[in-house]
Amino acid sequence: MKLSKGYKQLVAEAEALVTSLTPAEVDARLGQSGVLLVDLRDVREVKREGKIPGSLHVPRGMLEFWIDPDSPYYRSEFDNVQAIILYCNKGWRSALAAQSLMAMGLDSVAHMQGGMERWQLDIGRLEHL
Repeated sequence: MKLSKGYKQLVAEAEALVTSLTPAEVDARLGQSGVLLVDLRDVREVKREGKIPGSLHVPRGMLEFWIDPDSPYYRSEFDNVQAIILYCNKGWRSALAAQSLMAMGLDSVAHMQGGMERWQLDIGRLEHL
């Protein structure tokens, strides 16, 4: 199977379009009214490594369904959200997911550069399940 575009190019294209925040910038926004931090990692990653305190775990495959009020899977956690910050393990899934939410019409969406790996190096504060 020959691909005309690999994941690295997809991620680079997404990162050129979406707002990227450092862990310090994300940390500064935690707790602000209307800001929701969303953890896109697999449930096994969250159980193994913990999550950023105050973040909502949304499996990457369910994001578009949980955020759309017309979806039967819509989650009320998104009712009063004004800004969304996404993160994953390395920042790849979150960049692609941010691009997807922008395609859905959201303009106040960002992702965290370097993901959980960079958060652990820069900030280190975690919540364990």
